[in-house]
Amino acid sequence: MKCPFCGDPNTQVTDTRENEDGDVVRRRRRCVSCDKRFTTYERIDLKMPHIVKRNGNRSEFDHAKLAGSMKLALRKRPVTIEAIDAAVDRIEARLLSMGEPEVPSEKIGELVMKELKKLDKVAYIRFASVYRNFADVNEFSEVIREVQSRPKRGRGAANPPATSEDDLFGN
Repeated sequence: MKCPFCGDPNTQVTDTRENEDGDVVRRRRRCVSCDKRFTTYERIDLKMPHIVKRNGNRSEFDHAKLAGSMKLALRKRPVTIEAIDAAVDRIEARLLSMGEPEVPSEKIGELVMKELKKLDKVAYIRFASVYRNFADVNEFSEVIREVQSRPKRGRGAANPPATSEDDLFGN
């Protein structure tokens, strides 16, 4: 690290500390040449993939836009902000783990729908109706039937009625 005072590249680290979350490292340094001290910060720099839209245009990934679209679908639904933020974080982690420099917007839409389906069925249907651009009522009804159909548990066992807690946790 170059000294900001004299420009000498020879500096020594005198102290290293991480923040509470462990995602930033603070280092106190001393210049060997001029003996002045300064602080540097080390942060993770993750590159989110670019988004390729349906029309072929490319844009940078926008965390706020993703969170905003999910919050719009979940408007007036019994889902906490923490649950929404966790879902957005899972989508971002999935995009990063793909390791691709570009991702089609359709892939992001599918990831959002998967998360919304776990969080709240009504929000899932809201988002799907806009995202899939339903042409008629039959397509809308098909998605509702998809959400209503639940796999049977055990042989001949009736499914218990869904509670609001079930809806929140996608059970």
